[in-house]
Amino acid sequence: MGKNMKNMTGSIDVIKVEEAIQMLETYVKEASIKPFILILEALKQAPDSEILLVQLYDAFQDLGITQGAVLTYAPSIYDLIVDDPFCD
Repeated sequence: MGKNMKNMTGSIDVIKVEEAIQMLETYVKEASIKPFILILEALKQAPDSEILLVQLYDAFQDLGITQGAVLTYAPSIYDLIVDDPFCD
């Protein structure tokens, strides 16, 4: 996992996920972003879920051109979508 989105225990940093959600809801008005935000909301509740990370990656891939807006307004998301959740 990326360094920026993890806290000292190795879990996803829920505060950074919340900040990313707020930025995306404020600045990205595309309807296609809703499934991506729903998965981020789920990650806040289950920050260690590898299944949710895979779903987040898939949802990001489905965003098409909106990926740029996601990375612009919530750059910390990059760490969640580029890292292999199954790597040892």
